[in-house]
Amino acid sequence: MPQGDKSSYTDKQKRKAEHIEEGYEDRGVSHAEAERRAWATVNKESGGGKKSGSGRGKTESHASSRKGGHKGGSSQSHASRSAAAKKGWETRGHETHH
Repeated sequence: MPQGDKSSYTDKQKRKAEHIEEGYEDRGVSHAEAERRAWATVNKESGGGKKSGSGRGKTESHASSRKGGHKGGSSQSHASRSAAAKKGWETRGHETHH
C-alpha cells in the first residue's frame, strides 16, 4: 500500500478526519497542514486503518480530541507565581502579630 493511501480506513474514520480537517481550516490552518493533522489525530486515536483484520477490536482513545487544541501550562514562571501568592497573602492581612 503506497504512502498516503486511505483505502484501509473505514468510512467512519474518513468522516472523522474530514470533520477534524474542517475544524482546523476554520481556525486558519492551511488545507495541507489541516489534512495532515486530521489524519495524525485519527491515527493516534484508532491506531491506523481498521479495515484489515489485525487491528480490529482495539479500543479508541479520544484524549487528543478532548484536548482539542488547548495548550497546557501557565505563561507565568514558578517564581513570579510564588511571589504573587506571597504578596496576596500579605495584602489580605495575614501578617502574624504577637
